[in-house]
Amino acid sequence: MSDLFDDPEPGDNAPEFTVSEISGAVKKTIEGTFGHVRVKGEVGRVSRPRSGHVYLDLKDDRNVLSGVIWKGVSARLRTQPEEGMEVVATGKLTTFGGQSKYQMVIEDIAPAGMGALMAMLEKRKAQLAAEGLFAPERKKPLPFLPEIIGVITSPSGAVIRDILHRLRDRFPRKVLIWPVAVQGAKCAPEVAAAIEGFNRLTPGGALPRPDLLIVARGGGSIEDLWGFNEEIVARAAAASRIPLISAVGHETDTTLIDFVADRRAPTPTAAAELAVPVRLELMAGLDTLNARLLRGLEQGVRQRRQRLSDLSRALPRADTLLAGPRQRLDAAATLLPVGLKSVTGVKRGQLSKAAGPLTAALLTRRIKEEARRLSDRSAALERGLSRTVDIRARDLAREASRLRPDAISRDIQRKQRDLAALSARFARAASAQVTGWQARLDAAERMRQTLGYTETLKRGYAVVRGEGGVLTTRSAAEAASRLEIEFADGRLEVPGAKKTDQGSLF
Repeated sequence: MSDLFDDPEPGDNAPEFTVSEISGAVKKTIEGTFGHVRVKGEVGRVSRPRSGHVYLDLKDDRNVLSGVIWKGVSARLRTQPEEGMEVVATGKLTTFGGQSKYQMVIEDIAPAGMGALMAMLEKRKAQLAAEGLFAPERKKPLPFLPEIIGVITSPSGAVIRDILHRLRDRFPRKVLIWPVAVQGAKCAPEVAAAIEGFNRLTPGGALPRPDLLIVARGGGSIEDLWGFNEEIVARAAAASRIPLISAVGHETDTTLIDFVADRRAPTPTAAAELAVPVRLELMAGLDTLNARLLRGLEQGVRQRRQRLSDLSRALPRADTLLAGPRQRLDAAATLLPVGLKSVTGVKRGQLSKAAGPLTAALLTRRIKEEARRLSDRSAALERGLSRTVDIRARDLAREASRLRPDAISRDIQRKQRDLAALSARFARAASAQVTGWQARLDAAERMRQTLGYTETLKRGYAVVRGEGGVLTTRSAAEAASRLEIEFADGRLEVPGAKKTDQGSLF
């Protein structure tokens, strides 16, 4: 590289370089000098395109350094960069010749001290509060006695044992444990995925959805608890349809999930106490209520019995109440036969008066008149039916004369010829389509054979394989104890290449 920039000898013309040569020389110089650096600065502009890479600026009061975090590195970062953060970035400097600029490829980024963490936390807290995620009216009440409790925590820590032990002492319930990392880079995505996963379960299914969630972790430093300050965890807790208790850290520790959760417990053990009541206290309360109910029932029965006794003394005797009605019944029973005889005489006189005009001659004359009227109507009906039948017969004959069998036969033959022509066209089209598909398939097969390595073998090439597969370098072939060479017409095994004292192979 030093030869590239050597001064020309006196009298010689200055050397000429291409743009790519100059760009490559600058790239080698910068990457060789700044192969690994740590840069402290404030995060400026942050861009996250669909590619997954992160583009940002690191700046101080006078200068700006462009930076890029590749997609794979960004997914592993414990702290995602945000505008205004004070950070320490680790990586290497390189150039981008397409725009004549230099930039830093960042491999790790971390807040620059506790102050940066707290500033970022306050900024994120203010943003979520402005969106209403901390509002008391959106918090859901906890179920009084949940049937199933989902616990999101580490399965190997003391936290889960404390929760299970406390639940067993107070009121045993079914517990579903979703194991997650409770610190480190995997903490936030795993906790958010666990909350969403519990919410996706079907109530009453093979793995039923819990009635209550507990997110728990023991105490630690702010760095250890930082996963519960991530935005994805707070938004997942806010979106949970299942009531959620946050039990992260000790009583003095506060994280963002505490503000979003429906209830905050100072310790994991306190979360178990919030989740279920004490069974013995409930049983004692039930016994107390049962005794009060029995005393109230007994007192009510006694009061009503006394009131009934007082009222019964004021009522007259039954014989006194029934004496008058009995006397009236006896009087009515005495008058009943006389009344029946009188009514029967009146009805008999009315019947005789009504039956007087009804004689046999009158009935016979009425029957003959009705028979004559019936005969006249029958004759009129027969004449009408005959005319209707004649009209329908003439209409049928007229329509039948219009139906010619030869015309129908010719129409059937024409339709048969059209059907045969359509069938022939369909057969030709189907045959042409099948032929086209076959031609495309043959062309694809020829292309496959042309692109395959077996066609390359026919032109004089060979494939060398060793114990680990295909060998592509001479050093790999020299190290192999056995070689297999594939030609176009088959494979040949040969002993491995070993260097002799003179350095010759085989």
